[in-house]
Amino acid sequence: MSSAPAAFGIETRALNLWYGDFQALRDVSLRIRPQLITSLIGPSGCGKSTLLRCFNRVNERYGYVRTTGAIEVLGQNIYAPEVSLVALRKAVGMVFQRPNPLPISVYENVVFGLRVHADRKQLTRAVLDEAVETALGEVGLWADLKDRLHARATSLQLEQQQKLCIARLLPLKPSVILMDEPCSALDTAGTRAVEELMFVLKQRFTILIVTHNMSQARRVSDECVFMLLGEVVEHTRTEQLFLTPHDTRTADYVEGRYG
Repeated sequence: MSSAPAAFGIETRALNLWYGDFQALRDVSLRIRPQLITSLIGPSGCGKSTLLRCFNRVNERYGYVRTTGAIEVLGQNIYAPEVSLVALRKAVGMVFQRPNPLPISVYENVVFGLRVHADRKQLTRAVLDEAVETALGEVGLWADLKDRLHARATSLQLEQQQKLCIARLLPLKPSVILMDEPCSALDTAGTRAVEELMFVLKQRFTILIVTHNMSQARRVSDECVFMLLGEVVEHTRTEQLFLTPHDTRTADYVEGRYG
């Protein structure tokens, strides 16, 4: 993937997606600006997570999925022949609804991506150690885990596990981070900690988050995209979408009249 500056972190044009005969996305055209947090909101089944998974082509794991239209990440067509899935998923990291650390040590979780993607000759112990300290420091885990680097990652608290999953992305230097309801398994304190981390990360990354929590969308996002039945109804600044939406369907949803 190209690292050249692009006007938009993500752009789609007339994007359609089918699961077999069911059309899940309908003519989705979006421009997601870099270094912002953009929330995808809407009722269950409206296509939010499907759209999110399009951006690193995770949907293609299913043989019955068909996609048409265009998707550009960092100004590059992600379906271009020269773009490999490995390169795309290095540039576009993903954090899932429930923390999914690998059942190995904290240390090996953080360096896992480097071991897969980097030149092994360059991965000296000093390089790996620095990557671990930097990544854990960036997500606020270094002080807590510096003496537990060889503990099994699955033994951590859920909040720590989710932060570790974010830390696991950072050594690969992605440009986009996708988050699919990253706080739904966390308590209030854990949610606050992950949201505060998002504010730090958005200074360097394009962040796109799916959330069912309207309060969270208002707290963390700079822009919101409201989806309904696979279509984008409205995309604008968060405060405008919640206070003066243009579409009555948006107003009905954010005011809790359905969904």
